[in-house]
Amino acid sequence: MDWTLGELAHCLGAELTGNPEIFIRRVATLTNARVGDISFLTNPRYRHQLANTRASAVILGPDDLDKCAVAALVSDNPYLSFAKAVAALNPESMPAPGVHSSAVVDFSAEVDKSAWIGPLSVIEAHAKIGPGVMVGPRCTVGENSVIGTNSRLISNVTVCRGVKIGARVILHPGAVIGSDGFGLARDGERWFKIPQVGSVVLGNDVEIGANTTIDRGVLEDTILEEDVRIDNQVQIAHNCYIGAHTAIAGCVGIAGSAKIGRNCTVAGAAGISGHLEVCDNVHITAMSMVVQPITKPGVYSSNLPAEPNSQWRKNVARFHQLDTLARRVRDLEQQLIDLREKLNDR
Repeated sequence: MDWTLGELAHCLGAELTGNPEIFIRRVATLTNARVGDISFLTNPRYRHQLANTRASAVILGPDDLDKCAVAALVSDNPYLSFAKAVAALNPESMPAPGVHSSAVVDFSAEVDKSAWIGPLSVIEAHAKIGPGVMVGPRCTVGENSVIGTNSRLISNVTVCRGVKIGARVILHPGAVIGSDGFGLARDGERWFKIPQVGSVVLGNDVEIGANTTIDRGVLEDTILEEDVRIDNQVQIAHNCYIGAHTAIAGCVGIAGSAKIGRNCTVAGAAGISGHLEVCDNVHITAMSMVVQPITKPGVYSSNLPAEPNSQWRKNVARFHQLDTLARRVRDLEQQLIDLREKLNDR
């Protein structure tokens, strides 16, 4: 979809410098951009590429405008403007409403006339599919589940029984919402499965990545508030609660009954133990393991970065000596205290 630079500036709420009649067809990087492209500068490490770009225009911040030799859209938040430009130039397409001939829709299900049900999808009994919903190929919407207005199940998505999904939710391929939580009780040497009779509730504007699983609650619901964003291959166990506007990156594992606050970020491959609470505005770095409640906002890290194996082996050997070293330091501190007391008594 083509825009003039003036139209794009108005759409983004950015300040235009240059010819407003320039046609823009796509967004490209500074090094790969050509005539008809708009590029962007959001990281100062790439500032040196600005002088030689062949883009028709560049999205950038006010501090970089004097270094730009082409037309520019000046924004106080150039990364956000870049994202909006990509969305404007690449609008989502929506299939024509209707039910594909190979789909199976139970007679008791309610499917809004503006929704689309794709090939080989299954809508089970008493499920409700709202206005503008897109259910892509090979999806399953379980019994008594609700899919809110303009939500999209891309393909191969499983929404299990009784799940409630808000408006404008995006579920990427392979996502499973409402699978049974891992609840087991011992019966001698055997396991007895605890029935998982809660459900999952996703708020408005939630996005769930590919092959991510969100388990249903044991008795009460697993809940994700509005605008929660979950990356690919994340496991969220039963009865978790995730506050609004929190973002969780790929391969994170969150154990049962953990509660994560609002406006948090959890970086890739981090783990959060069950039955603990993380307060609002907490940022957990990659590969961290959270095993205690976090009660104060801030950035939290654990684990060690990779290093040469020879150095790691030395450090591991020293780790095993830490308790002995701590005891020796404590004894030395006590000896110093005793020595000072003797000197003071003289």
